[in-house]
Formats: sequence, C-alpha cells, structure tokens
Amino acid sequence: MSWRDFWNGEHSIYVSPRHKALHYRAIATDLIGHIPAPNGVVLDHGCGEALDAGRVASACGRLYLCEAAPNVREKLRAQFGRRENITVVSPEEVEALPEATLDLVVANSLVQYLSRDELKALLKTWRGKLKPGGALVIADVIPPDVSPLTDASQLLAFAWRGGFLTAALAGLVRTAFSDYRKLRAQYGLSTYTPEAVTELIREAGFTTIERPANFGHNPHRMTFKATKSA
Repeated sequence: MSWRDFWNGEHSIYVSPRHKALHYRAIATDLIGHIPAPNGVVLDHGCGEALDAGRVASACGRLYLCEAAPNVREKLRAQFGRRENITVVSPEEVEALPEATLDLVVANSLVQYLSRDELKALLKTWRGKLKPGGALVIADVIPPDVSPLTDASQLLAFAWRGGFLTAALAGLVRTAFSDYRKLRAQYGLSTYTPEAVTELIREAGFTTIERPANFGHNPHRMTFKATKSA
C-alpha cells in the first residue's frame, strides 16, 4: 500500500464527523486569508475532501481542487460538480494547465507524503503555473523535532476545544493499530528544517519567502509563503 492507496480507501484519520468538519472549516478559513482578490484563480493542491470548498470558491474567481486519489476526486465532483467556478483535477491535469494561470497555489499537509525529489518537481510546476506576482503557500510542514506525541497532544487540545474529546481518545487508539501507523513506520513522513524548505523554494525560483501562522490546529508545524517574481 502506498500513501495514495491509503487516502483512496477508507481510513480513520478523522476520529468523528465533527472532527472532519471542524478540520476542513479551519483549513478553508486559513486558505481564504491568502486569496489576493475576489477574482483570483486558486489551486488547492492535495485538497483531500475539502468539505468547505464552497466557501473558498465564494471568495475567489475560480478554484481548482487537486487530489491524487481517484475515489476522493469522485466525492469532490459529486459534492461540487454544480459549482461553476470549482474544477476538480488530478495532479496530471495540473501539469497540463496553461502557464501563468494561477494567482495562488496552496499545498496544505502534503509535503510530508512526498519525497524530496517529488517536492522539487512540484515546486517547479507550481512556479510555472503561477502568474508573475502570484503566491505559493506550503502549509503544515513537519519539522524534524516534532514527534507523534506532539501531534497527538495537539489533536487532543483541538478536540477539547471542538467538543469531540472522547472520539479523539478512541481515535488515537484506533490509529495505533491502523494502516496509517504501518505506512508511517514503513515509509516515514518527510520532515524539513525551516532552512531546508527555504532553500528548496529559492532553488525553484521564488523570491520573497515569509513565515505566516500555520494552517489548522497544530502550531508546532510550519507554513511558508513565497512569491513568484514579477
């Protein structure tokens, strides 16, 4: 099983429907904060089920939802197929987009599932698809010194605030025996220091690099915002 296979099937990453809804609501709010203009063209690369994408689409001109898992793409099309300004695409279809098309690219909680070479290739793709002056936001990057225990404690804090603590406790037990834990043990998750991410972004040809607040509930992970030179 690969990471793509994992996300394409049934899993228990979200401990309850409330957890999933609150997670995607928070991500949508954070994403909207980076949309440069109401007519902006936005790519959410590695969007997952993107339950609150309708709200994101209402804040921009066009929203591309990119997801590698075919079953997830079908769910997205079923949910958002009637929205004229939402287009569901595969990673291969992102590569086929015209150059200098996008105002904003967001990749949240994605790079940990990519190899370094895959990330370098995507950085070049994203830069090519962005308009001059467009922005790239890479969020939820895991530093090497953040452990699974830290992630678990942040989930429990989020669950306490969100009213699903009991489900979160049970979910952590399920995860300990799940395919996610096995895959994490087999493949690991890619981690980066702030300096390493900055270097990769600069190598791809981006200029100004900022460190805004991280997306979602875990402040121990990192977000980077870079601009394509005008």
